[in-house]
Amino acid sequence: MKSNNPIFSRSEQFNGTANAHGNQAYAGSGQAYPGYGQTPAAPGYGDPSTYGTGTPGQIDQGRMTIDSVVQKTAITLAVVIAAAAATWFATGDVITQDAFGNQSGEVSGTLLMALMIGSFGAFGLSLVNSFKRVISPALVLAFAALEGVALGAFSKLIPIQAGVSSDIVLQAVIGTFAAFAGTLAAYKFFNIQVGNKFRTFVVAAMFCMVALGLMEMVLGFFGNQVGFFGFETVGLLFAIGGLVLGVFMLILDFDFVERGIAAGLPERDSWRAAFALTVSLVWIYTNLLRILAIMQRD
Repeated sequence: MKSNNPIFSRSEQFNGTANAHGNQAYAGSGQAYPGYGQTPAAPGYGDPSTYGTGTPGQIDQGRMTIDSVVQKTAITLAVVIAAAAATWFATGDVITQDAFGNQSGEVSGTLLMALMIGSFGAFGLSLVNSFKRVISPALVLAFAALEGVALGAFSKLIPIQAGVSSDIVLQAVIGTFAAFAGTLAAYKFFNIQVGNKFRTFVVAAMFCMVALGLMEMVLGFFGNQVGFFGFETVGLLFAIGGLVLGVFMLILDFDFVERGIAAGLPERDSWRAAFALTVSLVWIYTNLLRILAIMQRD
């Protein structure tokens, strides 16, 4: 079950080797789970009837389940939303005022600082979490907090730049969860099977869009932007492409969660799944917010 997805590819459990019975071998212990009907090997114990049953109530605990993924994802998203709300209210007025109380037309430096710190911090931690072999819940939550700071500032800034109502923020939030529910329903109803070519395409497209975004930022320092983040046709097409890619990323996430549960991955990998789902949802939200801003411009 080797993955091309950078978020999952560093997980030893997702990329373990299989034994002769086709079962996952976990690198943490160097042993494979036995196949169905096969008696587990236990040195020094020849009669399975003499095996202990362990502590009551602990059987099959410590494995990733749908409930554990939902719980960890809910916690991660709650941190994102709380940090975003705190940033929204803490940054105050978006447009600065002069000494006479007149709006200067310049965006508040506090808001821009929050956007930069949150964006670069979240991007750095996303790389750490993506390539870390053993997922760290603390780093996932730290990423969520910084992502929330960035989203709070971003959500406050986009309506002002586009000259539209801030109501699009709520619309984008609702649209994001609708996209999540719709994608999950389609994944289960149509029994979507994820192949290697699809995984490779989605990951390559994701890295391509990130590279284009970074290029746009660098060009912006020299006043020679292409318009990927603008509110014209190029910006709209880029945002629509990002939205579609976000839906594809969700499909990859659902596939890995389903495979991970079937393989009996450790419970800590629920945090890896929560991180991946959060990244996809944030990706969808930011592109959907930009689409709504462009579509509602005068």
